[in-house]
Amino acid sequence: MLAVDPGLTRCGLGVVEGEARALRMVAVGVVRTSSDRDTGDRLAYVQDELDAWLDRFDPDAIALERVYAADHVPTVMTTAQVSGLVLLAGARRGLPVALHTPTEVKAAVTGSGRADKSQVTSMVTRILSLPEAPTPADAADALALAICHQWRGAGSARRELAAASERARLRAVAGP
Repeated sequence: MLAVDPGLTRCGLGVVEGEARALRMVAVGVVRTSSDRDTGDRLAYVQDELDAWLDRFDPDAIALERVYAADHVPTVMTTAQVSGLVLLAGARRGLPVALHTPTEVKAAVTGSGRADKSQVTSMVTRILSLPEAPTPADAADALALAICHQWRGAGSARRELAAASERARLRAVAGP
């Protein structure tokens, strides 16, 4: 399962395998783009990197952090744009994409929806039995999202997978 903490400057990606309390980190990383570049070029780069991760790890689902309103509208807009790339990539590959709020992720991993980044990182490190904490925070956030999805989203992921399969079947029947 691939988890994405969307962002245009830093987009966290994490791949986790396993069930319930037996989770294992497969990969973690951050796609970085420079604010000096054109937004379209930055989005294209993020899409290329996302496609490379999808090709390399062939996940059965994608977990995506739900965009929430913040005070800084430009940040919300670029985060939403990256989220759109993830949703499109999932749809094109027939993968279910589950959305989880930051509060839901924090609560799943730490027991408190108000946990700070250091608490989340500490629990991710402990839950996945990592030798050291993942950095930067975007990487840890992607892994926390993956943990949340595996713990809380398994039932909804199965429903989404069935729905995605049905959508693909209907597209095949309908033709181009």
